[in-house]
Amino acid sequence: MKTYSSLAALCLLATASIGSISATAASFGKPGEPVEMTVGFPCCYAATWSGYVVKEKELWKQHLPEGSVINYNIPIAGPPIVNGMLADKIQVGYLGDMPAIALTTKERVADVRLVATTALAKDQCNILLVREDAPDFAAPDEAVAWLQDKQVAVPRGSCGDHFASAIMKDSGVEPSNYLNQTIEVISSSFRAKKIDAASVWEPVASQLVNSGLARRAASGANFDMTDGAFIAMRQDLIESRPDVVRAWLEAELDAQLFMSDPQNAKEVVQIIHKNVPQFSEQDLHDALYRRYAENQGGNAERLVQPFTFTDEVRELLAEQTTFLHSIKGIAVSQMRPEAIYTDAADEVLARRGLTAPVGRIEGVAQ
Repeated sequence: MKTYSSLAALCLLATASIGSISATAASFGKPGEPVEMTVGFPCCYAATWSGYVVKEKELWKQHLPEGSVINYNIPIAGPPIVNGMLADKIQVGYLGDMPAIALTTKERVADVRLVATTALAKDQCNILLVREDAPDFAAPDEAVAWLQDKQVAVPRGSCGDHFASAIMKDSGVEPSNYLNQTIEVISSSFRAKKIDAASVWEPVASQLVNSGLARRAASGANFDMTDGAFIAMRQDLIESRPDVVRAWLEAELDAQLFMSDPQNAKEVVQIIHKNVPQFSEQDLHDALYRRYAENQGGNAERLVQPFTFTDEVRELLAEQTTFLHSIKGIAVSQMRPEAIYTDAADEVLARRGLTAPVGRIEGVAQ
């Protein structure tokens, strides 16, 4: 298999485009003063959707100084947020684990830290889809074995890439082609029957299933593999406005608690649909709340919300860092210790009398 990483290429492009320019910190004012900043999150990754709840319910207004202004940058995926944070166009970013890790390794361009965890899951990103007319597999292991000499596609350098490459390697499976394709191309490739399988994330997985283009065949739940998402902040913001960091994390905690209450499921789906209209409400509901069959990678917990950096979160980050380094996506095999800033999240939890995890979203059988 080739080891080219699309994520690595985008991060290198970001570094090249910024060049030797030293990002000048925006003026964030003094503690207690109103602040203006830009928050970015990818439109189409369910593990980061707490950001939409903060946005639409304006939870930040309850915690940030009165008169503060929040701008939003919502690209389709994580790498543009990486670029924006390096260029000081985005100060707070919601990211999946791979772009979050890659971002923290660019400290020579801009010092960015991870400050909170939005979600951990075993079947939000680690999802194996097979074409709709593939055989009926009794178990996920059969589906993986079927990939021998097949056409398999992933967005290279993503958590989907990590999952697919790991389960095939462990099973001794070699596809005929391991293709680097974007989510959009994967969808069209399934439609044109040009690929046999792909590893993608929610809500794309549920949309492809509901449209009849693909079937779920396995997930991280079958192979004890976890994926996650994080909030990153620029260090100049952390240093100059610790009150803003805490305030934003208070709003994020409100959002996670709101999402984890089953009574709010309908409203959460409506909030997401307002921002992601290219997916149906059914797709969005299934991405967060549907429990699929175990032989399709179904899991009782669709999503867990640690909020802070538990041992499980740190283990995930270490494992994903090793993977990115192995495919030459980043230049280091370990995250620098400063890349994780946990003080603010821990302080917010202590103030509320809460411990990790703060919430869970349970899957509901259809």
